[in-house]
Amino acid sequence: MGGSSPCASCKLLRRRCAKDCIFAPYFPSDDPHKFAIVHKVFGASNVSKMLQELPVHQRGDAVSSLVYEANARVRDPVYGCVGAISYLQNQVSQLQMQLAVAQAEMLCIQMQQEPALPTSHIDQDDQKPLLFSNSTSSFSSNNSIPQYLTFAASSSSNVMQDPLQRESLWT
Repeated sequence: MGGSSPCASCKLLRRRCAKDCIFAPYFPSDDPHKFAIVHKVFGASNVSKMLQELPVHQRGDAVSSLVYEANARVRDPVYGCVGAISYLQNQVSQLQMQLAVAQAEMLCIQMQQEPALPTSHIDQDDQKPLLFSNSTSSFSSNNSIPQYLTFAASSSSNVMQDPLQRESLWT
C-alpha cells in the first residue's frame, strides 16, 4: 500500500509494503488470517507468481478461490475442496433418490384413490392396455396396482431418513 498500514502479506512476511505490492488490493491489513492461510498452503512466492500471470480483472476471483481452497486444505489435507464437492454430490444423489421414492409413493396412492377406470378394448389380438396388470381391468383393488409402482414401499427403508444428521463441513 505504501501508506500508513502495510497489507496483510507484508505484515506477515515482515517487509515494507511497496506502492506496487501485488498483494495489497486483495489482502487488506484488517484481515491477516486470509493471507496467513493462503501463505501456509500455497506459499507467498507461488501466490505472487499466479497473480502476476493473471489479468488484473481476474485477480480478485483468483484470490477468493485460493482462500477457499486453502481453507478446504486445512480442514481436509488429502482431498481439500474436492472432498466437500464429493460430499455434496453424494448428498444430492441421496436426495434425488428420496425424491424419486416419494414421487413413486404419491403416484401409487393416487392410483389407489382413483375410481375404477373403464377398460378399453383393442380390436386386434385382444391385447390388454399397458397400464393394467394381470387379468384385472381396473384399479379397484389394492392388488391390481402395476408392479412397477409398488417398488417404493419396499425400497424406502434403504434411503437415509434424515440427511441433516451429518456434520456440516462449514460449521
